[in-house]
Amino acid sequence: MRLKIKFLLLLLLVFCHHVYCASIVKFLPGFEGPLPFELETGYIGIGEDENVQFFYYFIKSENNPKEDPLLIWLNGGPGCSCLGGILFENGPVGLKFEVYNGSAPSLFSTTYSWTKMANIIFLDQPVGSGFSYSKTPIDKTGDISEVKRTHEFLQKWLRRHPQYFINPFYVVGDSYSGMIVPALVQEISQGNYICCEPPINLQGYMLGNPVTYMDFEQNFRILYAYGMGLISDEIYEPMKRSCNGNYYNVDPSNTKCLKLTEEYHKCTDKINIHHILTPDCDVTNVTSPDCYYYPYHLIECWANDESVREALQIKKGSKGKWARCNRTIPYNHDIESSIPYHMNNSIRGYRSLIYSGDHDIAVPFLATQAWIRSLNYSPIHNWRPWMINNQIAGYTRAYSNKMTFATIKGGGHTAEYRPNETFIMFQRWISGQLL
Repeated sequence: MRLKIKFLLLLLLVFCHHVYCASIVKFLPGFEGPLPFELETGYIGIGEDENVQFFYYFIKSENNPKEDPLLIWLNGGPGCSCLGGILFENGPVGLKFEVYNGSAPSLFSTTYSWTKMANIIFLDQPVGSGFSYSKTPIDKTGDISEVKRTHEFLQKWLRRHPQYFINPFYVVGDSYSGMIVPALVQEISQGNYICCEPPINLQGYMLGNPVTYMDFEQNFRILYAYGMGLISDEIYEPMKRSCNGNYYNVDPSNTKCLKLTEEYHKCTDKINIHHILTPDCDVTNVTSPDCYYYPYHLIECWANDESVREALQIKKGSKGKWARCNRTIPYNHDIESSIPYHMNNSIRGYRSLIYSGDHDIAVPFLATQAWIRSLNYSPIHNWRPWMINNQIAGYTRAYSNKMTFATIKGGGHTAEYRPNETFIMFQRWISGQLL
């Protein structure tokens, strides 16, 4: 009997290593008691040789999993783990802000989880981020190759979870995923017609503070800084005249513009670009509890705790030190602008929500509004406030191409700065309500 059990376990390990392995997680270190939601973790191999192993967390809707929308969530970076999305932005558990004592940091139940009305696949993408890995080293990855890998992941994941093929499907993310999500939507849409049966029930996508055309967005930082009172008329007006709208790749012979950009940086370099009202501290060195980003240290302590890796069923030896954002991934930024993808997705009739925290200077809402205008779709209602409990939570405008733009008042670069407001915005949009 004992030999038979060992043989079955060996078969299971072989199956997990070479084909597909998923685990139901009932407990998480740092959280008291059993999880009040259904969590599955696992790997899916990508490519003919399955050299790339994408790690995912799947959390079922707490409402009606059989009928509620299915989302895939992609974090930005590129190279930031989706675990940050779960624990900081929109997951059912969050990290408590406590001084690290050597054991797994504590978790708490959130009130703003998007899983209250949606099934969500949180994916560690690109390869090398989070717990995703490759069996043998790969030369380089990039925007286009990761779009194709993520599409392949979705096809394989849905074949192994066929009950979700009929659920309305959305692609969701923020920050640098603004380069990936629109291209992925197009890839899925084309695949539904060309290669893939059954088709994915794609309905639309949602993006927060999305990187869309980096040069364009960097230039809008100056106008944003001026509008927010970070630079004076005496700096902004001459910059506008001298720099010809190009503030970041300045012609070396344009000495007047160069001098003015130096003045601009003197005024703004100590500003926290992800939220201009938040105290600035070095996000690469967050081990001091006095740093606003200390939870970024805690998440790394949590994910690198051996008990956590065992609970999540991380393959031993697959990953050394886990990093919130892996900045060492060899990466090609081979999508210069995602604006054409937005245009194509609009033509195909997919609905979208683009939102901006209005205190983010990294990807200013002014830049996002500008590229949305460049699509030349007519607004179907004027700029107006959207409300929560009779208070203004932000401003919004909807367009004839089924695109909605919204700001989150007081929000920053990601949903972690205003998770409750972002949750209510998502809840209204995903259910088809006006904000």
